[in-house]
Amino acid sequence: MLFDTHVHLNAEQFEEDLEEVIGRAKDAGVEKMVVVGFDRPTINKAMELVETYDFLYASVGWHPVDAIDMTEEDLKWIEELSAHPKVVALGEMGLDYHWDKSPKDIQKEVFRKQIRLAKKVKLPIVIHNREATQDIVDILKEENAGEVGGIMHCFSGSAETAKECIDMNFYISLGGPVTFKNAKKPKEVAVEVPMDRLLIETDCPYLAPHPNRGKRNEPAYVKLVAEQIAELKGMEFEEVAKKTTENAKKLFGIN
Repeated sequence: MLFDTHVHLNAEQFEEDLEEVIGRAKDAGVEKMVVVGFDRPTINKAMELVETYDFLYASVGWHPVDAIDMTEEDLKWIEELSAHPKVVALGEMGLDYHWDKSPKDIQKEVFRKQIRLAKKVKLPIVIHNREATQDIVDILKEENAGEVGGIMHCFSGSAETAKECIDMNFYISLGGPVTFKNAKKPKEVAVEVPMDRLLIETDCPYLAPHPNRGKRNEPAYVKLVAEQIAELKGMEFEEVAKKTTENAKKLFGIN
C-alpha cells in the first residue's frame, strides 16, 4: 500500500474528474493521501474533501508566495482548524525566492509564526523551499522546529542538506523529479537517505514523474516514484511502499 503525502486534489485541475482520479489512485494501491491547503480557497476545499473521503487527510498553512496576504485572522483560523481530527500537519509553509510577490522579510516572519503555531498545537510542519535552502535551515534551527519535526516536501537539495534536516527531526519526501533522467541530486538523496526517514509524494497536479513528465500529475503516479526509489536503493518495491507508508502514518499520527 502507498501513501501520497502531498496532493493538491483541491486544485481546479481536478474539478472535472476527481472521482476518476481517486479511482485510479486506489487501483494503483494508494491507500491514503494528505491534501495540502495553502490559502483560504484551497484550505476550504481541502477541509471539504477530508470530510467527504475517509482516506484523505489535510495539512493547512500559508504558502510563502502569498505571505504578504496573510493576516492575524488567517493565522487564528489555521489554529482553529488544527484541532480538527483529520488535520495532521501545518503547511505548506516556508520560503520561495523564485517569485517576488512577497518580500523576503515578510516570508520569513510568516514562516516563523507558523512554526511557532505548530509547536503550540503540536503538529508537524510541511516545508516548501524554492531557492532558499540556507535561510530555511537557519530558521528551522533558530525556531527549534525539530520539536515538532515534519517534511521537507519535494526535496531538491543535496544529500548533505538532507542529513542536516534529518538531524532536525525532518523526513525527506521525494516526488516526480527523482524519476527525471537528468535529476542527479534527487537520485543521490534517494540512495543516501535512510529508509526510516523517507517519504513519497506526487505534489499533483504538478511535477508528474517520467514517463508522464509535462502532463497533469495525479496520485496514482506516486507508484512510479516508489518504483524508482526501489531501483536506486536496490530494494523490492513492496518494501519501499511498506516503509514509506509506515513513516507517513507515524509522522501524521494515523493508525
